[in-house]
Amino acid sequence: MASAVIKPGNQSVRGKYSRLGIDNASDLILHFPIRYEDETHLCTIKDVSEGEVVQVEGVIVSSEIVSQPRRQWVCQVKDSSGMLFIRFLNFYSSQIKAYAIGTRVRLLGKIRTGFRGIEMIHPKCRIVQKGDPLANTLTPVCSVITGVSRKTLSKLIRQALSCPTHENHLSETLPDEILKHYRLTGFKESVLLLHHPPPDASVHLLQTRRHPAWYRIKFDELLAQQLSMRLHYHQRRRGHAPLLLKQNRLTRALLDLLGYELTCAQKRTVSEISRDLATPHPMQRLLQGDVGSGKIAVAALAALQAIENEYQVALMAPTEVLAEQHFQKLSGWFVPLGVTVVWLASSQKKKQRHAALTAIATGEAMLAIGTHALFQETVVFNRLGLVIMDEQHRFGVHQRLALRGKGAKADFLPHQLMMSATPIPRTLSMSYYADLDLSVIDELPPGRRPVITKLIAENRRDEIIMRIRAACREGRQAYWVCPLIEESETLQLKTVLETFERLNLIFPELKTGLIHGRLTMQEKSEVMARFKQGEIQLLIATSVIEVGVDIPNASLMVIEHAERMGLSQLHQLRGRIGRGVDAGICILLYQKPLSEMARLRLKIIFEHSDGFEIARQDLCLRGPGELLGARQSGLPMLRFVDLEQEKALLNTVKNAAEEILRHFPQFASQHIRRWLGEKHFYLRV
Repeated sequence: MASAVIKPGNQSVRGKYSRLGIDNASDLILHFPIRYEDETHLCTIKDVSEGEVVQVEGVIVSSEIVSQPRRQWVCQVKDSSGMLFIRFLNFYSSQIKAYAIGTRVRLLGKIRTGFRGIEMIHPKCRIVQKGDPLANTLTPVCSVITGVSRKTLSKLIRQALSCPTHENHLSETLPDEILKHYRLTGFKESVLLLHHPPPDASVHLLQTRRHPAWYRIKFDELLAQQLSMRLHYHQRRRGHAPLLLKQNRLTRALLDLLGYELTCAQKRTVSEISRDLATPHPMQRLLQGDVGSGKIAVAALAALQAIENEYQVALMAPTEVLAEQHFQKLSGWFVPLGVTVVWLASSQKKKQRHAALTAIATGEAMLAIGTHALFQETVVFNRLGLVIMDEQHRFGVHQRLALRGKGAKADFLPHQLMMSATPIPRTLSMSYYADLDLSVIDELPPGRRPVITKLIAENRRDEIIMRIRAACREGRQAYWVCPLIEESETLQLKTVLETFERLNLIFPELKTGLIHGRLTMQEKSEVMARFKQGEIQLLIATSVIEVGVDIPNASLMVIEHAERMGLSQLHQLRGRIGRGVDAGICILLYQKPLSEMARLRLKIIFEHSDGFEIARQDLCLRGPGELLGARQSGLPMLRFVDLEQEKALLNTVKNAAEEILRHFPQFASQHIRRWLGEKHFYLRV
């Protein structure tokens, strides 16, 4: 295995292989090629065509360094049928010496027509003798990183495939019945073919990953993920949690206090969550809803159901601004009902923190709201029955486990409700959230109109100034969002501090405010309170206001350098406005020239207001890892399966997973161990 070849003391080299996902022989075997080169036959030079990738063999007949249009090394290679040129833009003196005139070389590269005639630029080149045998399989090319050579990696993979002690890494992990039913090729056969395809294998099917061997690998990878998640789901259903029966005392009082009726979608999700809480098994439910759909009201009703049963609730938010926003809103709802609410943040003064910790430990505080401060060791809950996480994908796996563990007793775990305003496309939720129960708020409150989005280039800034001035004169409020706090020489973006000074000069008649991540919590709170009360007309902010901030009178937003932001962030920011009687207008201010990716992002956000459609298109642009926050959380990602392209495979594998767990459970653990190792631990949260 990798560790047997790499010296144990060489931690630097081992670390580089780990970054490739290679820690043992099984990882080496599953490190499949990203493409293939055909070195199994030779073409004569006269038969090559423009744009074709071919292998030719000939003798170097000229070699020179030229300086026009730039310094480069040019050689002429001749075979029995003709001549071609090879050009190297980067080269060493040792190469020039090795590839001297008269040397026979074998070249693999793309044919193009140059100034001198047909040529290859930087071909794969090696010295041969006349009659040297050709490769008898297609040549695999694996992904590498700096410090790991393809030659060394290929050697390690060959050793892992041929070593007798590693035979178990190629053994079958699926029962014959499943192989026959789903018409799967053998695992060993598929692995060997992908690492060393025979000359008659279709390069097109291999490159596009449509070969039957690729189908088996993708099936197995997705199956391991589904098996792991379904196992955790079934294990959780066998666990114990507090029985939180619906009593309709505090929950009914809150509904009366709200003064408005919940939407049908809110009522449906409240019912689903309430039903889960009333069972003796740990709830693990994801509540999805677009910006402004009313998730916090649903979460509040879930919290009150736990409190009615004399259990505490912890609500965790990713930022202090959002945590305090929740604290203010929920205190306004809960305190009149006689429920004590406290909040915890790292910026709190010692006396405030001590009082909050005491109230939580004694059980006086029935609802604790905070950031990551909630899962510190000093926080001890008296009787924690429900954990609520807002924007759950922003928290790491260990943070989520730590908070859930606060309520873990010898005999039960707390219920868990996760909320996300980042809509998850159906294919992703079926795959990455297969172990969760899902509730979706798929409608907005009555009267809530979609925000009007406008794209305006930097050179039309004067028009935006006029819009801001007009809106504020009419009694409305506005945001001006900037992406950075400090000067950046590389990105050359407008900073929030510069913008604040400049807009103060432009709008001397307006009351302006400034908020960013480096202010203290007290300073942020004061600014947001003044903005909410109407004392500030124009708030200059960073994306710290991205999530959860609710100011009904704010109807206009300008987002500076919108081309630099992701779709999810733009959609979240846009959702901060239009929450009152006036329609919201979001102006995306961009700087030319736009990259292709930036142009696509702006086009999507301009054309769509539905968060689920935006998320689906975001998935196509960025991939699942970024969209789910999984790269930061440690969630193991799919390497070979493209869920958007292979929805049918996902449905097939889900059925296979249930069949295996029902009829062949003994095969599940070894299949998971091969593909996930210890990573399946992360799927529990």
